Amino acid sequence: MTGTSTMRAAVLEAHNAPLRLSTISTPEIGPREVLVRVRASGVNPLDTKIHAGSAAHARHPLPAILGIDLAGVIEQTGRDVTRFSPGDEVYGMTGGVGGVQGSLAEFAAVDADLLALKPANLGMREAAALPLIVITAWEGLIDRASLKAGQKVLIHGGAGGVGHVAIQIARAFGAEVFSTGSALQRATIEGFGAVFIDRDTAVETYVAEHTSGRGFDIVYDSVGGKVLDASFAAVRRFGHVVSALGWGTHALAPLSFRAASYSGVFTLLPLLSGEGRAHHGEIMSEATRLVEAGKLVPLVDARRFTLESVGEAYALIRDHAAKGKLVVDV
Repeated sequence: MTGTSTMRAAVLEAHNAPLRLSTISTPEIGPREVLVRVRASGVNPLDTKIHAGSAAHARHPLPAILGIDLAGVIEQTGRDVTRFSPGDEVYGMTGGVGGVQGSLAEFAAVDADLLALKPANLGMREAAALPLIVITAWEGLIDRASLKAGQKVLIHGGAGGVGHVAIQIARAFGAEVFSTGSALQRATIEGFGAVFIDRDTAVETYVAEHTSGRGFDIVYDSVGGKVLDASFAAVRRFGHVVSALGWGTHALAPLSFRAASYSGVFTLLPLLSGEGRAHHGEIMSEATRLVEAGKLVPLVDARRFTLESVGEAYALIRDHAAKGKLVVDV
């Protein structure tokens, strides 16, 4: 037991309003849930959209506690939970959408299926930076595109949250990885082991240079818009395009002419529907193995935030001023 019936939480009472630090009841857990003492809450661009009420696909009834990602310590387990014990350090993508309490609170009641043991070689802050971006990258590359060793993989936006993880996952599976970004992002992209491609380079030019005109086996779009259209032109015959941002109107003819496939990734679906939650826990367990093997490292902004200063982290994301993933210490 926690020894306390109340906890502090940052509560959103109206869209675009400042989060209010409140004292509320500590949640009760169900048979398949665990009570997690939250140590760190990862901040994602999606959090700011939910805060603004502009994410139609990720509604969160108000008043609400935001925070999709967490890392923390299990305080209590439900009667049907067998994988975890009190004292276990865990992480996962656990709430902050669809009426499920998020991680901007001292405690969270979490479906145990969503969790995995935290990598032993990561601190809480670094672990909390990983869940959403790891799951998004994994579902695209492994679940949808069935990535194999030796394939040529193009990651659009390789210095971003999903992008830098996608580069590392693809390399861990033995792919030859290429990534687009700005000139200022070159060192970051190359540091993760990908061949850098300036995002202003014409598709035809880099396809010719890096694939002798054949195209890439897999193209992962983490940017959306015109970049998804460019992905359809960059994939090889019978290849696979994956996007985590399929917004907009797109011509599918370039994809069809290559007899290539397209898959969308909707990472929130298990949280919103309840379907497939155990697979998220499985993905996080795979991430733990990669991290502990030295094959996956999160890029984390060094600036520190607390429940009182979450708004400052949100402002940095809205201004595109974050230098890696932002994390709130709880």
